[in-house]
Amino acid sequence: MRTQLFIAVAVAVAVGLAVAVSPWASASPDGLEKVAQDKGFLDRGKLHDLQDDSPIPDYAFPGIENQRVATGVAGFVGTLGTFAVGYGLAAVVRRRGDGDRDPRAPAGSAAPG
Repeated sequence: MRTQLFIAVAVAVAVGLAVAVSPWASASPDGLEKVAQDKGFLDRGKLHDLQDDSPIPDYAFPGIENQRVATGVAGFVGTLGTFAVGYGLAAVVRRRGDGDRDPRAPAGSAAPG
C-alpha cells in the first residue's frame, strides 16, 4: 500500500511539474544550437526522419494554437507516457524474476542460490 501511495504521489508531482513548469521553459537556444547560430551553420542542420514523424514535435502538442497550453499538454502526455513505459518494463522484469523463485518457498523469499 505504501508503494502504491508513493507511486501515485510521484506521478502526480511529475505531471504537475510537467504541466505547470514546462510552458515557462526558456525559448533561448541550447548550447549546441547557440554555437551553430553564432558560427552560421544553423540553417544546414536537418531533423532525422524519426524526428519528422514525432507524435509531439518540438515539445508542443500539435493542433493547439496557444503555445504555452500546447507545451503543457505535451508535458502531461510525455510524463504519463514515460511512466507507462517504465511501469510496463518493471512489470515484465518482475514477472520474469518470479520464475527464479522456488514455488515451494513462502511468498517473498528467493530461491536458494
